[in-house]
Amino acid sequence: MDKIVFDIETKNSFADVGGQENLKRLDVSVIGVYSYADDSYICFNEHELEKAGKLLQNAKMLIGFSSKRFDVPVLEKYFPFNLAAIPHFDILEEIEKKMSRRIGLGMLAEANLGMKKSAHGLEAIDFYRNGEIEKLKNYCLQDVKITKEIFELIKKQGFLWFPDRNSVKMLKVELQVPKEENSHPQLI
Repeated sequence: MDKIVFDIETKNSFADVGGQENLKRLDVSVIGVYSYADDSYICFNEHELEKAGKLLQNAKMLIGFSSKRFDVPVLEKYFPFNLAAIPHFDILEEIEKKMSRRIGLGMLAEANLGMKKSAHGLEAIDFYRNGEIEKLKNYCLQDVKITKEIFELIKKQGFLWFPDRNSVKMLKVELQVPKEENSHPQLI
């Protein structure tokens, strides 16, 4: 079984669906994944969601950033299995447990990897609407790469640097990746 780092982009925004309370009404445009088993990055478009689902369903662990709160609820309607039942390491969720606040992936990438994101989520919607599918896929896969690198950093050093809101200081946030399970519960 595989460990999968994943991220989704959507065709529409919260404004389009009547607010965050209607999260499940968002529609997926692409799913980007990194497969540890294959050591490869893949981006599935909206017509390949079944293929993406098979990959996710067979994972022993999912890794994402705000993925439990955003990606998984949006994806639920596309798959005939319980995606939330797969063991899952959500980096943002772990940070929130320690710091009681959120941080963006871009800020975390700059503080820990010296990398900048190429765009943001609302621009990804524009890429989709403008038919710029390669830009959309590249943006999504960049987020997957950043998420993977941050996950690897947590595994390696057991902490991340976190910019303090009230000063120029960086705070050290200790994080641990749980011991990986060999299998997951029945998903059907």
